[in-house]
Amino acid sequence: MSKRTDIRLAALRAKMKETGTGLVAIAPGSHMDWILGFHPHPDERPCLLLIAPQQQAFLMPALNAEGSREHTDITFFNWSDADGPRAALQQALAAIGAEAPGSVVLDETMRADFALLLLDALPKETGRIFTETTLGALRMRKDGGEYEALKMNAAINDRAMQKAFATVRVGMTEEELAAEIRAHFSSEGAEAAFWIVGAGPNGAFPHHATSDRVIADGDAVVIDIGGRKDGFPSDMTRMAVVGRPPEGYVEIHAIVERAVQAALAAAKPGVRAREIDAAARDVITAAGYGEYFVHRTGHGLGIDIHEPPYITSTSETVLDEGMVFSIEPGIYLPGRFGIRLEEIVILRETGPEILSELPRDLHVARG
Repeated sequence: MSKRTDIRLAALRAKMKETGTGLVAIAPGSHMDWILGFHPHPDERPCLLLIAPQQQAFLMPALNAEGSREHTDITFFNWSDADGPRAALQQALAAIGAEAPGSVVLDETMRADFALLLLDALPKETGRIFTETTLGALRMRKDGGEYEALKMNAAINDRAMQKAFATVRVGMTEEELAAEIRAHFSSEGAEAAFWIVGAGPNGAFPHHATSDRVIADGDAVVIDIGGRKDGFPSDMTRMAVVGRPPEGYVEIHAIVERAVQAALAAAKPGVRAREIDAAARDVITAAGYGEYFVHRTGHGLGIDIHEPPYITSTSETVLDEGMVFSIEPGIYLPGRFGIRLEEIVILRETGPEILSELPRDLHVARG
């Protein structure tokens, strides 16, 4: 195994000891990527990385074994389509001393049939929880390598946004602007992960599906984009107006900016996530637009674009150094326009470091 995998397995086992966990079961996906740096092809064939306090093993479909062996020396318990996975799973659990683990942590992204297969193989009294206090808690705190990858992707995203600013004009469609953004990501060897372009009244839908609507003079345009390179993503929202801003726009943009600044000021190690949400929400509510801020203030960012910690009005998660999350308050006026400003930050000892270098100022394009 790699040095990184050894370090992360040791950290996970420390969390398992701390929480009294006898088994962690991970399916192909981002949790497995975090531990091993790869995952086998995910399909309907049960594949599980099984981690006990002292040993680990793979339940591995025989079809995937050869390709997966190139990436790891963890012991495989292979199973064929003809035999099915149950016997191999029992053998794997016995080999690592996890036939009766007392409690099991399940990867919350695991297919339901994988989870039921595993639970059926364990004693009925086995306690079961998801990864929040073990693997999930570790993933929330980014190391130096993860920070560098996220920072690199943020820089690519800045340049993709600048391409959008240089391109947006009256007469083009939302989708044509999105195509320019996607092309820029490709030009830097990144993959466009998502693109929300919401012009005029479409901007009042926070997760608008980019459409063929033609951008008109006076439209405010929400541009929420992200790409992915070297296994990590980016995420950022900025605003553009084509021509003269709509009535009331400049005032509301300033309110959202103040909400961002309030959340940034509140973000410190030891603060609960709900306090960050409250800092942003209080600004918008005091300005009379509370009912138009219709979503949480932020989400974590790492291997996944949305992952813990979640910055919600009810979250009791205590923020700590190394956590990466978005701050993205918004005001959405039905039938008129929406405004969202989003930063991704990493929490340092003294507060948040913003990954983007691009100002949040309104970009005004000629009509």
